[in-house]
Amino acid sequence: MSAPLTFAVLGPVRGWRGDTEIDPGPPKQQAILALLLTRAGHPVPLHEIVDVLWGAQPPDTAANVVHRHIGALRRLFDPDLPVRGTSRWLIRGAGGYRLDIDPHSVDLGRFRALRAQAGHTGEPGRAAELLTEALALWQGPVAAGLPAEIRTHPAFTTVDAELLAAVKAAAETAPAAGPAVAGRVLDLTRQTAAKHPLDEVLQSRLMLLLAATGHQAEALDVHQRIREALADELGLDPGPELQAAHLRVLQREPATPKKPAPAAVRPAQLPAALPVFTGRDEELALLTEIDWATVVTIGGMAGVGKTSLAVHWAHRIAGRYPDGQLHLDLRGFHPDGAVNPAHALHTLLEALGIAPGDVPATLDARSALFRSLLTDRRVLILLDNARDSAQVLPLLPGAPGCLTVVTSRHQLVDLVAGHGAGTVTLEPLSTAEATDLLTRRLGARRTGREPDAVAGIVEHCGRLPLALAMVSARAAMNPGLPLSSIVADLRRHRGGLGAFTGESARSDARSVFDWSYQVLSPAAARLFRLLAPHPGPDCSATAAAVLAGVPETELRAPLTELLRAHLITEPTVGRYGCHDLLRAYGTALAAPDTGSRQRLHDHYLHSAYAAVELMFAGRTPFRPAAPDPDAAPITFADAAAALAWIDDELPVLLATTRQDDPESHRYRWQLATVLEPHLDRTGRWQIQRELQLTAVRSAEADDDRHGLACAERSLGFAEGRLQNRPEADEHLRRAVALFTEIDDHDGLSFTHRLLAFLANQRGDHRDALQHYRIAADLYTGIGQIRGRATVHNETGWTYILMGDFDQAVGECHAAIDEQRRAGNLNGEAAAWDSLGYAQHHLAAYDDARTSFGHALRLYRVVCDRYLEADTLVHLGDTEQAAGHEASAARSWSQALEILDDLGHPDAEALRTRTGLRQR
Repeated sequence: MSAPLTFAVLGPVRGWRGDTEIDPGPPKQQAILALLLTRAGHPVPLHEIVDVLWGAQPPDTAANVVHRHIGALRRLFDPDLPVRGTSRWLIRGAGGYRLDIDPHSVDLGRFRALRAQAGHTGEPGRAAELLTEALALWQGPVAAGLPAEIRTHPAFTTVDAELLAAVKAAAETAPAAGPAVAGRVLDLTRQTAAKHPLDEVLQSRLMLLLAATGHQAEALDVHQRIREALADELGLDPGPELQAAHLRVLQREPATPKKPAPAAVRPAQLPAALPVFTGRDEELALLTEIDWATVVTIGGMAGVGKTSLAVHWAHRIAGRYPDGQLHLDLRGFHPDGAVNPAHALHTLLEALGIAPGDVPATLDARSALFRSLLTDRRVLILLDNARDSAQVLPLLPGAPGCLTVVTSRHQLVDLVAGHGAGTVTLEPLSTAEATDLLTRRLGARRTGREPDAVAGIVEHCGRLPLALAMVSARAAMNPGLPLSSIVADLRRHRGGLGAFTGESARSDARSVFDWSYQVLSPAAARLFRLLAPHPGPDCSATAAAVLAGVPETELRAPLTELLRAHLITEPTVGRYGCHDLLRAYGTALAAPDTGSRQRLHDHYLHSAYAAVELMFAGRTPFRPAAPDPDAAPITFADAAAALAWIDDELPVLLATTRQDDPESHRYRWQLATVLEPHLDRTGRWQIQRELQLTAVRSAEADDDRHGLACAERSLGFAEGRLQNRPEADEHLRRAVALFTEIDDHDGLSFTHRLLAFLANQRGDHRDALQHYRIAADLYTGIGQIRGRATVHNETGWTYILMGDFDQAVGECHAAIDEQRRAGNLNGEAAAWDSLGYAQHHLAAYDDARTSFGHALRLYRVVCDRYLEADTLVHLGDTEQAAGHEASAARSWSQALEILDDLGHPDAEALRTRTGLRQR
């Protein structure tokens, strides 16, 4: 059994494995560990790790650097972990990483538990003792010693704010704990107040604590210093809380103000909990864990169920707040305007028993009275639908025993950063939760009769609670209506919101989304309208800038605004998407913008062309026309960068070819042709077939003979890969006829090479050699050295298939020489692999190893992972033939790892042949 892990993050980042202290590594690795420790037991998204390490300008290698540091931490936590083994501590999932340890094994976890315990006890003296014990855990700022640009990230300053809140609570309760505890708290409050000289709440608490412990003169000095500081630095007079504290000190009143007269009623204002509430188990568990906080925010997009969760949780914990529960809808996004804080406080004060005529006139006075009324009381306050942090700040009680729960479709950054608020962000329900919601609303008998229809409703509603509630209400009011007919109606409205119209604006999806959209700045609103119709599942920041026609640096503010409004998401760092129903809403708002669409198409086409040319030199049979000047196609430093871009963008590129847009026929067949080598090499043959069928139709619709020839050729090769030989021959023969018609010798020669490949596949090697002779003559006629060199290699492979290995060696050497002159690394690597294969069959095993070594080196340079795996298989076969079983198994294992990573269909055949097990 491995030794337990314990950590400290309240001060320098430290860790222990049992009794042995471990070195947390370099600064960036320490920062990752510190971030994971602040969220122990919960996933931290990759994009947040990247933001902590590099801010707004991460390098292209950011994800790789993070993965490398994560690997180092895994080995640090568990030195016996085998290569590629699964760590029990550091787990990947939910788009990031989770440190799966007991929160109490981290000093921050113990601090939070003690703080929560202090908040739940009704005895001020006991609360002060617990808070003193909690504060003793702090050995400096969170993650002390990290570079300033990392340590000042909100991920860490938010935790620092928890210390400030705990000091304030301790100072307020310390007088009731006796001289020893009060003295320790006083020292800490002095130190903290010196670091926050303009924090009026903290300074007022210090003054009252000084007075309570016999330091009357020092308390008055504190007031004088902060009064002068506020005047000099901010031009302000002391606020109500400082004024009240000063008056109490002068009057020698006790530190804790007299409790106001009890309210006429104990408020119990929570709305009724939803009887059919379901799911959200993870979010409820997280809320339970962060109940150390005195403020909790629940965020997420419109209609995601924030209010339902907040009300459900509030009812669960209401018993902890015996002095009552307050509720107020702040109407943050209502078309008639948000509730202003002064009016909100008037309502809250009346609920606490203050007569309307006794409510003070100013916002500051109302806020001070509200805090005074809640001193020594334990009240739960639910503020629903907040517009922003500024609307909420005056409504926060000062008492540590109160809890304020705030829901908003905006990210309340200031509450989290400045007040240590705990936060939960809601995503749409899981499929299982959405299904359960329908079952609870409609009954198990009805949903059980039509499980396929239930799944269809869940899919078309995008798992959004608001949409599911509207559809289930319609079904409930029409008990005889088959659920399948509702699915059919949803399908008819696909891409629109017509099926989600409610009785009132509050339950109408379009109106609910309108309330979020209407408060956007013009730049953010325009960007939302441009992003919504984007065809892919997400969009890079670079592509978004191309759409908007502005430099990427100008996009940061509107992107941040949309993220904070939960109108878009950032599933991975630097990529943006949105929920399907928001996409439908935004698309309905967007006016046709041919210029933006053309820029985007050119950006993707020319970037893909540059990537594929770098990875598969000579495989793209045409060069696209010059792009729009503002398309900003990407250039790649090397094949690794090109491959990374293709992997990231492939779902987007494929989605753009499926758009039904008559103006984009040429774009579709060109992009399909450009993507052909990558799709073929990675074994995506069924996708390739579907893509090329679309390309054929597009080229036909555009009456483009060259485009049709390219699409027919690619479709024929895909059919051949899928063993559909008659269809493959038919399409390739059409391609030959078309290339002959337009006198395209380069396209014609490539098509003959594909016909040769398929001939070899069916064992007709003589026919293959004939096609290769035609291709070689065509390449020679147009002076295409690279193509002729490739034919030498493919001819050599044909001789291998025929068992004529000596002839194959000659062809392969000729291919290597010509590919070197042409500078085609991928082609040279392929020729080295073929040469090694021939040498293997001539029993020249040492020569074969050398040839395979050259091939592997070159394939790794050009990042051709599939052919790297292919060469590793050949090397393993050679090692086995030479009697080196361990080396053979090692090569096969490396090959299988690559094929599994690619999801390539060849993986299973290799696993079966070699007896290797699934990793």
